[in-house]
Amino acid sequence: MAEEITTTTEEAPVAATPVAVAAPAKKKQKRSVPAGQLHVQATFNNTIVTFTDKKGNVLTASSAGATGFRGSKKGTAYAAQVASEKAAEVAKGQFGVKSVDVFVKGVGLGRDAAIRAMSTFEITIESIKEVTGVPHGGVRPRKARRG
Repeated sequence: MAEEITTTTEEAPVAATPVAVAAPAKKKQKRSVPAGQLHVQATFNNTIVTFTDKKGNVLTASSAGATGFRGSKKGTAYAAQVASEKAAEVAKGQFGVKSVDVFVKGVGLGRDAAIRAMSTFEITIESIKEVTGVPHGGVRPRKARRG
């Protein structure tokens, strides 16, 4: 008679392998800046619009070139308006900007258009200040002509 020999291989219970569980990413706290500053730098070639907090830390910025205008079109009032609207959209949406103090620098066509665009986003303008640099004394004159 043949004896049946059965061998069982018992598997040891597998311990739960430690899986590297990433700590939940800290949600970036939504920064609320109800009152800030709007800096408009309007040159003949471009218009740069920057939203900052009261201390001057940049919240968002845009320019006529960044909104897709190229060449001489960057210096137009319409390009400045589009750039201002793009920056205002981010400032209002992400940071909740409600009122701004405006600082205008430069002599370009986009000075007024950038400020007027704020009314479409219901951003109150507290004050407008002109900060364009004015030369005082001018540059050094040429040397005297000999002859």
